[in-house]
Amino acid sequence: MGNWFAVFTKPRKEAVARENLERQGFTVYLPMLRQPRHRRGRWVEVVEPLFPRYLFVELRLGVHDISPIRSTLGVSGLVRFGPEPAVVPRGFVESLRAAEDQAVGCHVPSGELFKRGDRVTIVAGPFAGTQAIFDEPSGEGRVILLLDFLGRANRVRLATDQIVGVAA
Repeated sequence: MGNWFAVFTKPRKEAVARENLERQGFTVYLPMLRQPRHRRGRWVEVVEPLFPRYLFVELRLGVHDISPIRSTLGVSGLVRFGPEPAVVPRGFVESLRAAEDQAVGCHVPSGELFKRGDRVTIVAGPFAGTQAIFDEPSGEGRVILLLDFLGRANRVRLATDQIVGVAA
């Protein structure tokens, strides 16, 4: 068993790099994250790299020839500090693997998309462009917001697709 090293990939080519490194016989780990994203006016579940542009490869320096790694399709090169490749701390990759949800084979963030008190912007419907406060989820695909109008906070029920978070 060797050490884990970080590989820097080309933009959005992590899966291509993983596949090509595995074809060459390397042991590779690409941690993935499954999370909701707002795309084209609605929320969808996407699976994307936990660390964009990085993956991990297990090597034994002096035993494995690392020269083919930098010319592998999708790879920019090994992460280095000076002339030597940077070793990932022991246990880091193992702890990432242990934290994965085994049912889906990737990391899943715990908790809800929004928490009570989060500021959101309504992006569709009659209140589009208005800011509100997230109060609570309300069944399948719906949420309750606190919308300030006429001098008081009014509870409004909307589809989850109609809101986005406000950047802090």
